[in-house]
Amino acid sequence: METILIVDDEKNYLVVLEALLSPEGYEVITVDNAIDALRLIRESDIDLVITDMRMPGTSGMELLQESKKIRPQLPVIIMTAYGTIEMAVEAMKKHAYDYITKPFRNEELKLTVRKALEAHQLLKENRRLRAALSERFRYGSIVGKSKPMLKIYDLIDKVAVSKASVFITGPSGTGKELIAKAIHYSGPRKEGPFVSLNCGALTETLLESELFGHEKGAFTGAVSMKKGRFELAHGGTLFLDEVGDMPPSLQVKLLRVLQEMEFERVGGTKSIQVDVRIISASNKDIREDVAKGRFRKDLLYRLNVIEIQVPPLKERRDDIPLLVKHFLEKYTKEEGKGPIELAPEVWKVFYRYSWPGNVRELENVIERAVVLCSDNTITVQDLPEELVGAEAELDVDRFVPLGMPLPKALERIEESLIRRALAKCNNVQAHAANMLGITKSLMQHKIKKYNIRV
Repeated sequence: METILIVDDEKNYLVVLEALLSPEGYEVITVDNAIDALRLIRESDIDLVITDMRMPGTSGMELLQESKKIRPQLPVIIMTAYGTIEMAVEAMKKHAYDYITKPFRNEELKLTVRKALEAHQLLKENRRLRAALSERFRYGSIVGKSKPMLKIYDLIDKVAVSKASVFITGPSGTGKELIAKAIHYSGPRKEGPFVSLNCGALTETLLESELFGHEKGAFTGAVSMKKGRFELAHGGTLFLDEVGDMPPSLQVKLLRVLQEMEFERVGGTKSIQVDVRIISASNKDIREDVAKGRFRKDLLYRLNVIEIQVPPLKERRDDIPLLVKHFLEKYTKEEGKGPIELAPEVWKVFYRYSWPGNVRELENVIERAVVLCSDNTITVQDLPEELVGAEAELDVDRFVPLGMPLPKALERIEESLIRRALAKCNNVQAHAANMLGITKSLMQHKIKKYNIRV
């Protein structure tokens, strides 16, 4: 139920308005002075204020101004028996929702009230969705508690408040765009747009048009003016995925835009200035492209002020249980199935497999298995053949660098096993200890030793 606050020093109008609006399903609060009204605006969840213009002490216009300081989005309707065009214009300049003269028509007032409340509810819903989106892309969509991921979270926190360009590297399927969104929605630009563009998916002509827009008639098929991604991202973030695939001719134009933050649409002559933060990503070794002359060194310097390296899934196997849980929840809900668990032999397959497609491949495997499984248990029969038949890949050279002393190598393996067991057991230490065949007190000692957050 929406709450309407009515402010008028004439008690007759308070009675009339309450009698008019209460039957419409609104909760109506009436006061006869602006001081009490401002207190209620501060302390109560008011959805609309209807106030008289002329009142002893603080006027309706002053109430309007003070209410906007307290709650800028709260709609205020001004009423007066002394209506003039100048007064109406002044009220609207001070951001009144509307201006009504006394005596008013009942249906006209009810219509104005309904429109004001609908507009206010829309603003509240937009703010709620933005807050939810901000929280969702802070870390909620990035799953993992392994050491490499904890380092990435720390980097996100540090770079989010900066204006510096960020360059995200890592194999395909590791979630580079999710990290870009986390940076955007954790920083001061989170109220602005997040616009993405895959630079490797378009021809040179189309890519230029998508980046900078075009004027009507700029080329065959340009039947109207179109804004580019730079314009659409004004005040926010532009994410350039697979930027290493950008043709050399466009690299020159992009460098100029990054230096000046202005450009012309294709076929246009007018310079357009923008305020955009750039986050870019690549799944290739772009420094090798620089060495071979395929990518401009000066452009890389502009893009790569801060680099975030996203590891492949095989280097963060401790996160597999968390990722599996996340995707199981997602797809069981989509498919309308009950809780589903993995058979023990499936876990062995998952830990043995090298995951060349990374997190994206794991998600695909879980989605497929949820659809195919029966009896609420995923078995090896529900997995793709290439997983079941894959040979174990320990990747020792990556996990334990050559030359590492044996005690240190064993500690690294031990820490990895403890983290993996905790993740699979939802951080229940007793269960994790039982899985590893050790006592709970020893588990607690190891957690403290390796500084594991639980």
